[in-house]
Amino acid sequence: MIDKTGTVYLIGAGPGDPGLLTIKAKEHIETADVVVYDYLASPFLLNYARKDAQIIYVGKKGGDHTLSQNKINLLLVEKARQGLNVARLKGGDPFVFGRGGEEAQMLLSHKVPYEVVPGVTSAIAAPAYAGIPVTHRDHTSFVSFITGHEDPTKKDSSMQWDVYAKSNATLVFLMGVKNLENIVKNLIKNGKSSDTPVALVRWGTTARQKTVTGTLETIVERVRQARLKSPAIIVIGHVVSLRDELSWFDKKPLFGKRIVITRARAQASGLVSKLSKLGAHCIEIPTIHIAPPEDTAPLKESIKNIKNYDWLIFTSVNGVKFFFDTLFDMGLDVRVLGHLKFACIGPVTKERLKDYGIISDILPETYRAESVIDAFSTLEIKDKKVLLPRAKRARTILPEKLTKMGARLDEVTAYETRINDKGKEELISLLEKDEIDVITFTSSSTVSNFMSHLESKDAGKLLKNVITASIGPITSDTARSFDIEPDIEAKEYTIQGLVDSLLIYYESSK
Repeated sequence: MIDKTGTVYLIGAGPGDPGLLTIKAKEHIETADVVVYDYLASPFLLNYARKDAQIIYVGKKGGDHTLSQNKINLLLVEKARQGLNVARLKGGDPFVFGRGGEEAQMLLSHKVPYEVVPGVTSAIAAPAYAGIPVTHRDHTSFVSFITGHEDPTKKDSSMQWDVYAKSNATLVFLMGVKNLENIVKNLIKNGKSSDTPVALVRWGTTARQKTVTGTLETIVERVRQARLKSPAIIVIGHVVSLRDELSWFDKKPLFGKRIVITRARAQASGLVSKLSKLGAHCIEIPTIHIAPPEDTAPLKESIKNIKNYDWLIFTSVNGVKFFFDTLFDMGLDVRVLGHLKFACIGPVTKERLKDYGIISDILPETYRAESVIDAFSTLEIKDKKVLLPRAKRARTILPEKLTKMGARLDEVTAYETRINDKGKEELISLLEKDEIDVITFTSSSTVSNFMSHLESKDAGKLLKNVITASIGPITSDTARSFDIEPDIEAKEYTIQGLVDSLLIYYESSK
């Protein structure tokens, strides 16, 4: 008889930066039937899960436990016995103070197969991102990882304070923020010099990272003044003195800037990636959702009669995507477009068209409809049949001008931009707490939908301390119609142009 029991993968999800996830871990997340994840595992990793996978949160923080450890253990057994493969995501490494050993023992006792996928532990990664090497030949050649929160049910403590105090090793305490004062007192009491450098790194490897440094004598007060809380690690030793020289992560140009991305989630990855690499903390609150039109018949009819057209104009990557999606759904391919000439607005649209093996005949100098009109002014467009597949609601200048130039133009809806209000409450909460630095607008619809989220609020008051960044003049004009004067407007009307303008703004404000 074939054993139908699933396998549980005890996966180290890394310290917080999604880029530090291992390839093997990603592969198991992608194929899992169930994903069980912790408080410290980056929610971004859930994007790798199958759409039909069951996602279960079992986070534990500061006494607030969704499930007890024993119930988590039993949950893993239960799901595996249902024949499901389980990706158990644990912050850092599952076997470094991650209680992965206990979960493995429970699985073993119930004869459930399991595998361990090691992860990058915060004990090494957080100091590294703070510019602190845990070993250095000029300072120390060994390091000790110590729990800062020992199991309170143990009869005898395993903490060897005299050994720690006399050791020249770098001491890394995990989960010890609440016990910082006790840790400091015990080390000094057992002979550790009070001027030994100390650092606490909170949310290490993420754009929320915060580092507080001092000595054993001063660190408790400095942490209190900084209001530093869990999750954080404590690093004690002379290697901490290297931070001033070696810090790199928190010197990134947009480090720690809390930037709201209002673009549709399916399109936001490029902007999020670029800003994250510059150190920003990206908060995705998409105000729009891109979807096929309710009535696809006009687009299908135009494709059915594609041989009658001379030109095909795309004004956005969405227009390209939905046009070709429909084309392929109709059982056709690019061969039916061989007689056409093409025009695109913007280099990104041009590159998206190129993905289908087609090079645009016209690429305007700037990324606005007016430039397309200028480009056509040098061509014989009179009596040419032009197809313009684009958004349901779009500026009228392009079809109006081309028609005046004598083109016989058919404008069809290729996609619709719909409001997305799922993040409305989160957005308002962040604005009320003054936890947003920048809001980015990548289209007029992101502006109008964003403002609809705030219709019952005092928008002027909520946005008083927030920088607003627009991708271009059309989007800026829409913002002004809502009494928002953009602080930043991209010189080049692209995602990269928006990012560059943000960099220039913050560089000039130093």
